[in-house]
Amino acid sequence: MKKLKIFGALCLCLALALSTSLFIGCGGKDYNKIALNEVTHSIFYAPLYAAINLGYFEDEGLSVSLTNGGGSNVSMTALISGSADIILAGPETVVYTNQQGFADQPQVFGQLTQTDGSFIVSKVGNDDFHITDLIGEEIIGGRAGGLPAMTLQYAIESAGLEIGSGKNQVNLNTNVEFNAIASAFVNSSANYCTLFEPNASNLIAEHPEYKIVAAVADLVDQTIPYTCFIAKQSYLTDHSDVAEKFLRAVKNAYNYLKDCYQQNRLEDAAKALIDSFDGMTLADLEIAVEAYYRIQAFSPTMIMSQQSFDILLDITENAGMLNGNTDYAEVVNTEIATRLAA
Repeated sequence: MKKLKIFGALCLCLALALSTSLFIGCGGKDYNKIALNEVTHSIFYAPLYAAINLGYFEDEGLSVSLTNGGGSNVSMTALISGSADIILAGPETVVYTNQQGFADQPQVFGQLTQTDGSFIVSKVGNDDFHITDLIGEEIIGGRAGGLPAMTLQYAIESAGLEIGSGKNQVNLNTNVEFNAIASAFVNSSANYCTLFEPNASNLIAEHPEYKIVAAVADLVDQTIPYTCFIAKQSYLTDHSDVAEKFLRAVKNAYNYLKDCYQQNRLEDAAKALIDSFDGMTLADLEIAVEAYYRIQAFSPTMIMSQQSFDILLDITENAGMLNGNTDYAEVVNTEIATRLAA
């Protein structure tokens, strides 16, 4: 299976990480100080940064230190090793760890985004892009087994197109690590790639001849549990109160940004984010926030439903990355988000 080849190295890292975690003592740890690892740094996760910058975590008595994994596999390794208490990553990682049989199973306890947050960047500047424009072209979609690449594959094949290297096929390149897509795109013959914001806008600022031609979300007609907060099962059992405070802070930030969007106060939304994005202007952030709210990127309840989980499994299976069944109840904890929705 493709999954076993790609995630063999990850499993080795996780095994080593487990041995490392044995040296982390439980005594004296302040669980109100949360080590959070994010899969990447993107405006796609705007409510998280607004919660930090607006002081909503502090209002809950929490202190959050943020690090960047640069890929869901790296973030999951940080969680298993104990260097992160919570990660923000693609939920496909909990499926992979579940199939490896870890005793302290990582679980999704809050869904932040509910669709693909990447945008298709083109070197050929299509003014009226259609997915069929990808026929005979190479598009860099990220790492095999990562949700961005798998969702793009799902969109392409759902449109009736075939993936391959022939002139009537779409050449989907899944050999590039997530955080290396922009540089690989510039230095390759590929005419298309997918990037999240602000990476897409930053690349276009450096190469004005490039254009954002589509949001991948517009090519997928289903709600997808795309990026979630994940913690070990033991953490969610022993420190459920902390996890609830964490989600409440993010949800308060989501509500603030939603009000800004609905009341046409995008500048206020941008001000809540600008401290997290050096080099971006308020105008840049306003455009990105509007784009993500337009595609309804954020989950209003933060609850991952069984239906959404089944769609995730369909996308994962379609990419050839699923090896057997995964029990929703084993990898998704809805109790905390449900309490907040009550």
